[in-house]
This record gives sequence, structure tokens and C-alpha cells, in this order.
Amino acid sequence: PANLHKWPPVEAGKRYVAAIGGADAVLEKAKASFDEGDYRWVAELVNHLVFAEPGNDGARQLQADAFEQLGYQAESGPWRAFYLTAAQELRNPMPASDFPRPAGADTVRGLPSNELLDSMSVRLNGPNAGEKEFTFNLTVSDTGETYLVTVTNAVLHHEPGKKAAGADANIQIERLALAQLALGEKTVEEAMADGARITGRPEALTELLGLLDVFDFWFNIVEP
Repeated sequence: PANLHKWPPVEAGKRYVAAIGGADAVLEKAKASFDEGDYRWVAELVNHLVFAEPGNDGARQLQADAFEQLGYQAESGPWRAFYLTAAQELRNPMPASDFPRPAGADTVRGLPSNELLDSMSVRLNGPNAGEKEFTFNLTVSDTGETYLVTVTNAVLHHEPGKKAAGADANIQIERLALAQLALGEKTVEEAMADGARITGRPEALTELLGLLDVFDFWFNIVEP
């Protein structure tokens, strides 16, 4: 039961560090364990300090040294890659960016229509969507597929082969153009200028696209 409702890593880290006697005490004990070759314990112990104080350079360097040793000892190729990548991140943090750095745009452009809509559902920002509701009749013109796309209770659903009366917009668009909209490579107005047909309220589609998160590919793996 002690593992059922544990504190998140940052909050747990702060409590562990305080219980041990502060950052200096954690580093002292961890360095002693490192000298004894107990790299697994160093990694576990110092991880709490890194999460409690991400800017603590002593903790970052010691954690990197421990991961490096664990990487050298690992028989598994993936484990070795995880350890050494983590050590690199601790020593050379990824520079902050004001804009997300997405990856996989080519993959998104190649997705079948249903999977493209799935990806949009995953990216919908629930808190921002809130109580907003949308209904779209979507026709993928180059494949002949039709979908009823709805947003309700902050969730995007798509149902193949269905339509709704009184939809916010009726959309006829090629699959690639839909992917470009989802990726932010085109605006609704640009898609319409390139041949997409959208009747009703095109601005509703623009609003929906504005609720999609863009995930940063370069996420941290050993930091909060």
C-alpha cells in the first residue's frame, strides 16, 4: 500500500533531501557510496537531489558519473544507451526554447485519416478545451472517407460514416491538407485557397486547431 499514492518525484525528492539532512549530506553519503562502487545506490540517492534541486551542479555531475559507470557495466544495449544519454543530459543540458521543437512531421503527413484524427485527439488540450463543443462533418476528398468529428467534455471523437445536422462546419479536404492543418503548416484560409471546401463556420475549425498542443521532441529524461 505504501506505493499506491506516492508523492510525485519533485515533491518526494524535496522530502528525501530534508530527511537526510540537506543537499550537502546527500552528496557526502553518495560520494562515499560511489567510492565503494555502489553506483546503483548513488543513482537512486542522488536522483532525489536532482529532482529537488535541478540546478545543483554537484548533484548533476555525481549522478552523471554514476550513470556513466552503470552504462559501462550494462550488458543490454538499450540500457547502456539510456544511462549514457542521461549522463550527457546532466552534463550538457538541452538549451531552453521559447517554441516547441516537434519531430515526426513526415510521419504525421503519412498517417491514414483515422490515425491522423487519433493524433489530433491526443494533442487536444483538455483544460483549454474546457466546456467548448464542436461538431464537424468531414469528408476526406481523395479517399472518399467520411467522419463525424466532435469535441465534447474536452475530448475529440471521430466516428466513420456518420454525419450530423447543424454541424459547425462541413469540410471537404484532401488527407495531406488535413495533416498540414494539424501540423500548423497551413491555416484554414490557406487550405481553402488551395481547394478545400469548408461551409458553415470555418472559424470553428480554426479555434479547434488552436487547442492542439505541440509537443517538444527534446524532453528531459533525468530532470523534472
